[in-house]
Amino acid sequence: MTISSLIDTPSELTDTASSKTAIVLMTRVRLARNLEGHSFPGWAKPAQREESFAVCRAAVAATPQMRRSVDVSIADLSDLERQILVERHLISRELSGAKTGAGVIISKDQAFSVMINEEDHLRIQVLRAGFNLKKAWSAINDLDSALEEHLDFAFSPTLGYLTACPTNLGTGMRASAMMHLPALVISNQMEKVVRAVNQLGMVVRGLFGEGSDASGSIFQISNQTTLGESEEEIIKRLGSVLQSIVEHELNAREKLLEADAGKLLDKVGRAYGILQNSHLLSSSEAMNLLSLIRLGVDLGSFPETSRSAIDRLFIEAQPGHLQHSQKGEFEPGQRDVIRAARLRSEFANFTRPDFNFINNDKN
Repeated sequence: MTISSLIDTPSELTDTASSKTAIVLMTRVRLARNLEGHSFPGWAKPAQREESFAVCRAAVAATPQMRRSVDVSIADLSDLERQILVERHLISRELSGAKTGAGVIISKDQAFSVMINEEDHLRIQVLRAGFNLKKAWSAINDLDSALEEHLDFAFSPTLGYLTACPTNLGTGMRASAMMHLPALVISNQMEKVVRAVNQLGMVVRGLFGEGSDASGSIFQISNQTTLGESEEEIIKRLGSVLQSIVEHELNAREKLLEADAGKLLDKVGRAYGILQNSHLLSSSEAMNLLSLIRLGVDLGSFPETSRSAIDRLFIEAQPGHLQHSQKGEFEPGQRDVIRAARLRSEFANFTRPDFNFINNDKN
């Protein structure tokens, strides 16, 4: 399988038949690992980076989970291919900028992704649709164990796994969930939620991680502490925090409907109208409009089956995917025209919103 065929292959996160959940779009667990006796990527000379790259890619390819995977050097990818992999959360923005001695190995179903020579020698990750922290942890733990049969990881009895950044010492694990929180955004409660989450040792970031915006009211919530806790403890604590955020979002939706249902549903209706008729849509505006449609699905204005289509469009409306579908590279203004046309086409036959459930609830 080539990188082009991988991009065109549906995955758990892009296939419209995949099971989705109302608030948690995706869960991810990532492990940072480094090789004993090898200079860390940030300090390594080009020849050393190439050496560690060769050692790591051979070991990853030998694991059962990564058979028939796509194995590519970042230097061999076009800018557009790199961007698409970032948009699918298969590589980081940092790795997309690598020049030499760096690459990624991606499983056929795109659930597993192993980045080589990003900040650490290995960044192993597992993606799962919906709220599936335990399944993601179990899957990545098995892959980590399989890799340890081929590699000697840098490890300290007191500090745990040694990493390039001190904040990853210990387990080297970052577990996270991508959450859709429109009601908390509309009701201006996200700042309060972020403060509360930070006090619990968690961190809140935007759609594409550190430094990115929360387009479409989508936030990444992950653990901040990796030292002093076991992986199971981190998963359990994060799961508890995520469940609390889900409850806050649901409560915020109820309060918005109680306070002024008409105002909230007007936002949903206007989003539907714009997506059906607009001729210019930026990536950010499209994400925010799709977010309101997804909220409408959760509230009952659209069929439950529509949610997976919106989740697919969250990805396909991104610049890289948009250009790939048109088989070319375009300036931002051109992309806005193409994006609007694509979404007009998608929403031409989209089920009209039904707001009668509000009246039925009052009867």
